[in-house]
Amino acid sequence: MTDKNALTELLNIMQTLRDPNGGCPWDLKQDFKSIVPHTLEEAYEVADCIETNNLGELKNELGDLLFQIVFYAQLAKEQNLFDFDDVINQLSTKLVRRHPHVFNEQQALTDEQLAKQWQAIKAQERAEKASPVNTSLWQDIPANMPSLSKAKKIQQRVAGLGFDWPSYHGALDKVSEEVLEVKEALEHDPLSEHTAEEIGDLLFATVNVARHVKRDPEQLLRQANDKFSARFEKVQAYLIAQGKSLDTASLEEMDNAWDAIKKVK
Repeated sequence: MTDKNALTELLNIMQTLRDPNGGCPWDLKQDFKSIVPHTLEEAYEVADCIETNNLGELKNELGDLLFQIVFYAQLAKEQNLFDFDDVINQLSTKLVRRHPHVFNEQQALTDEQLAKQWQAIKAQERAEKASPVNTSLWQDIPANMPSLSKAKKIQQRVAGLGFDWPSYHGALDKVSEEVLEVKEALEHDPLSEHTAEEIGDLLFATVNVARHVKRDPEQLLRQANDKFSARFEKVQAYLIAQGKSLDTASLEEMDNAWDAIKKVK
């Protein structure tokens, strides 16, 4: 079966699932909004496969994610909005437009030059989409984007306008400044709105450091979550080996177990 035939079969399967005469009752009940949680879940499952190096399962998870796109395209086709071919054609046009150094000029660019070109092209696209009543710098940043990713996106946007630290040193100094402000707020009233605001500023500043060293903050926090979870499970096993449990162990005993686990490479 050729790739084109495979795609045609997939689109036909989706159309059959949505057929009012004999289609799947669950698929028939769905709309654009109801599918969103499933799309996010599938995207995270793809990310999990890659981050855990479970590449044997990646093909399956990518298929599940592709199904989400096919589903949206079918819904749009039913409403005479667009179809799957329109999605592909628009994507192809966008990729060529955003890579003039490959498809037009064919010149080698440094990472810095690529970043500036990318920001310039994106700015032009935003200008073309902007309406007279909405000229916000953030108009194309989704409101419900995960906060760490959104912070990075905002910082990238202003960096493209020249508002940025020259290197990570300035961003790291800002983190130190925010730590002091958090300490001051905590000493005054740990439960105040001001303290909460300062903690938020600290998180935002930390994202800036991650961005300057070319790391994705959302991914870094996922990895930190996994690291902590795995280590704490070892703490549990350590205590059980000593005839104790998490329920009965004191904080000192858990701290000692934590320190012992950290020393084991």
